[in-house]
Amino acid sequence: MIKAIAAAALALVAAGPLAAKPLNYAVPDETAALKAGPGLDTAQNNCMSCHSVDYINTQPRGAKFGNAFWQAEVTKMIKVYGAPIDDADAKKIVDYLTSAYGAPTN
Repeated sequence: MIKAIAAAALALVAAGPLAAKPLNYAVPDETAALKAGPGLDTAQNNCMSCHSVDYINTQPRGAKFGNAFWQAEVTKMIKVYGAPIDDADAKKIVDYLTSAYGAPTN
């Protein structure tokens, strides 16, 4: 009995990858663009592969949302969400986001 159950389980595990199909879905067109500035290309190449510009545009603004805030956000993307961003690019992204989005809005 145990051998039969083990054989059935093994058969299911072996057949699993054959039955799996890749998921395909249409990504909507981008409705916003990142602001111009030094490091824009690095931010686009790293950040936009996972989320839209709207994610950045909806972050809080003001004097207290400067370099430390953006450093924490980029660190979170790397450590919590697994963004494959190397240290050199992370610094460029933080500098770009601080410059382009860290200033208070009027």
